[in-house]
Amino acid sequence: MKSGFVAILGRPNVGKSTLLNALTGEKVAIVTAKPQTTRNRIIGVLEVPARKKVHPPAQIVFVDTPGVHKPASQLDRRMLQEVHDALESRDLVLVLMDVTRRIRLNEDPSPVPKREGPEAPRSKASVWANEDEFLFSLISKLDCPVFLVLTKIDLIRKDELLPMIESLTKQHKFAQVIPVSARKNDGLDVLVRKIVDVLPTGERYFPKDQYTDQPVRFMVAELIRESILIETGEEVPYAAAVVIERFEEPEGKPRPGTKPLTRINAAIYCERTGQKAILIGKGGSKLTAIGTSARRKIESLLGTRVYLELYVIVEPGWRESRAFVESLDWRNQLESLAKTQPGDEEES
Repeated sequence: MKSGFVAILGRPNVGKSTLLNALTGEKVAIVTAKPQTTRNRIIGVLEVPARKKVHPPAQIVFVDTPGVHKPASQLDRRMLQEVHDALESRDLVLVLMDVTRRIRLNEDPSPVPKREGPEAPRSKASVWANEDEFLFSLISKLDCPVFLVLTKIDLIRKDELLPMIESLTKQHKFAQVIPVSARKNDGLDVLVRKIVDVLPTGERYFPKDQYTDQPVRFMVAELIRESILIETGEEVPYAAAVVIERFEEPEGKPRPGTKPLTRINAAIYCERTGQKAILIGKGGSKLTAIGTSARRKIESLLGTRVYLELYVIVEPGWRESRAFVESLDWRNQLESLAKTQPGDEEES
């Protein structure tokens, strides 16, 4: 069989998470209309059955990354590091471009200046004019196949694609150019087939029935954050972080005719008291709306009833706190949980 890692890159809000969910057939990543929704590397696993005389069976491990943008805070730098980490171990890279947006690149198709790592000092030559040039600077140094994936093609006329393709292919030698619409399921079969063609022969990285590496606690926190993004305005979502403080799975058998109950307490962190007021709303109305929306999504994920309690904490300037930003990584959270498991404490 074939198997490999496929990194998904793109500017914020180009439909990376929508594409990932469509390819895997599962809600692996949260999706909203707001940019920078994705903050972490998110893995989605697709099992591809063999097609006679076309390709052998394959396991594609998609790695969805935060939207590529110039970092302005410690959180942004962490998100950019997630992009660099995804590029460290990849067999193929998909570069997504939203065809409904203007793509701004230098008319000169010569390679853009290279930059080593997210913390590299800036020079006059490396002051990025826009996010597109920044994105192309990242892929210019890759030594693996790179596919250009044009998204949302259902929203423009077919004859408008050609000028865009001509402009973009002057900037990089793409192995494939594939137009898709995740919403219409258009072009996804072609994309999967082309991906399998370039993957190396290997063994499965994940069990056949596993579609993500994310722990349930992290997925629950992300569903709550998705509801915050949808329910609040422009400022609050980017200053909000969610941490699961309590996750109590059902014990014993539920009463006949009822579903088991999962109890969850979650803290929503923001940076200012004004943001806290917005998140809570008049008489708690906004927090209730966020909780109701999130609870329904979590119940769908877990297959149980959910008792969800949310509370809001002001943590001034948390996006500039490296320690706090690092604590949001679910890998670090798992390490902390492992150190505090029942039975680990010393007897008094």
